[in-house]
Amino acid sequence: MSNMFCFQCEQTAGCTGCTGKAGVCGKQADTANLQDELTGALIGLARAASGKEPGASADRAMLEGLFTTITNVNFDSETVRRQIQAVHREKNALAPGCGCCSSPCSRTDDYNMKQLWEENEDIRSLKSLILFGLRGMAAYAYHALMLGYTDKEVNRFFYKGLFAIGEDWGMDELLPIVMETGTVNLKCMELLDRANTETYGTPVPTTVPLTIEKGPFIVVSGHDLHDLYLLLEQTKGKGIHIYTHGEMLPAHAYPKLKAYPHLKGNFGTAWQNQQKEFADIPGAVLFTTNCLMPVKDSYRDRVFTTEVVQYPGIVHIDDKKDFTPVINKALELGGYESDHPMTGINGGTQVTTGFGHGTVLSVADKVVEAVKSGAIKHFFLVGGCDGAKPGRNYYTEFVRKAPKDSVILTLACGKYRFNDLDLGEIGGLPRLMDMGQCNDAYSAIRVALALADAFQCGVNELPLTLVLSWYEQKAVCILLTLLSLGIKNIYLGPTLPAFVSPNVLNYLVENFGISPISTPDEDLKKILSK
Repeated sequence: MSNMFCFQCEQTAGCTGCTGKAGVCGKQADTANLQDELTGALIGLARAASGKEPGASADRAMLEGLFTTITNVNFDSETVRRQIQAVHREKNALAPGCGCCSSPCSRTDDYNMKQLWEENEDIRSLKSLILFGLRGMAAYAYHALMLGYTDKEVNRFFYKGLFAIGEDWGMDELLPIVMETGTVNLKCMELLDRANTETYGTPVPTTVPLTIEKGPFIVVSGHDLHDLYLLLEQTKGKGIHIYTHGEMLPAHAYPKLKAYPHLKGNFGTAWQNQQKEFADIPGAVLFTTNCLMPVKDSYRDRVFTTEVVQYPGIVHIDDKKDFTPVINKALELGGYESDHPMTGINGGTQVTTGFGHGTVLSVADKVVEAVKSGAIKHFFLVGGCDGAKPGRNYYTEFVRKAPKDSVILTLACGKYRFNDLDLGEIGGLPRLMDMGQCNDAYSAIRVALALADAFQCGVNELPLTLVLSWYEQKAVCILLTLLSLGIKNIYLGPTLPAFVSPNVLNYLVENFGISPISTPDEDLKKILSK
């Protein structure tokens, strides 16, 4: 087995890169290298698509290929090989006979990712921002596609961005592509928001219990609402309770999903605690997307995967979406013999979600009045990805110490650090508002723009501070979206991305005021003194 190179997530070894036989995430070197080969094949597909109009099958291969390479999605080398073959079929369909041309020009060749990893550090940094941003955006486009929603402009940009990565371009040519990645991701998040709300309704504030009721149950993890819906349909009347996990928590707020009485509550906390929380669990677990960790023997026989997420030796539910194996396993295990109390990391027994832009903007007049009266003095958006590395208790302490005349907006799995805290209310509004999944950063942006319009000022003039935690590639594309909108003075942690070179970091600091987090006390003092 050869060594790997990967530095796309926050936990990467030594804050520089995973370079051995396996990554910190548990991905083996052969799988990592195959994912590089898959990325190179996708760049070859983008080259073959230049000047042409790829069809729906090529677009899907593009989305699935990029999604497959996101951290904690696919640990199975064989499925990555099959994905490479699928991409090659699409490339050959766009450029038939190109591989056996008598005068080869290399125009549609796959890209060797070693060229990127060995590139000048500033060029590598910019190309990595594009690549990792595209990977995150592909996940959102894929979720929308599963609901029948697609956008030609979004799809075409995947080819444009990957083509740029394969070219010998300088910083002046790459920087606009970096910013365009953020711009297009906003359109992609809007597409997914529309897909979710038109399919399942506008989220409404919903309190979700953390206790697991007695009897058979299935835990559904990941992000894909469509898979949850299909499972709810297939388990009707079977005496099986369904619980969300991780980023699936916001599903409870969608009217069409919450109408199912057997959608009971939420199991456990954020993704990185699954190896402990799933140990000997008397229920079945279905992973619809990331974040899957290496599966332990204590629960290996009760884990199932679907969509692009896969793990060696784990039963995979294919596109037919027959969840019978999951249902049978839940019935076989039987669940807990009596109600099983669980809590959030701060001891809370329930959490609340459903404060998307539809809800918040419906009471915008109350929010504006609370600001004008001085009841609300500051808004903090504290959210993003959670993770296992030390330093993430910063976000819990920040929220605890935030002034009582401030509102905390949150989203993504980073909220599990504090979402079971009772922070009280301001003017009839809860101080802590969970806006949803990571893609619901779109909701936060909609709210911020609406407030700026109400107060007739720019977003950067609002009493609003973004304090973000990052872990993987979805956080990268969201950060690029915020930068493309000109949003400044973002606090980012717990560590800065290893793939951002000193020169690129200086550019981001000078042009956007990005700051690494320090301590909650120091950062709050700095923020509130302005």
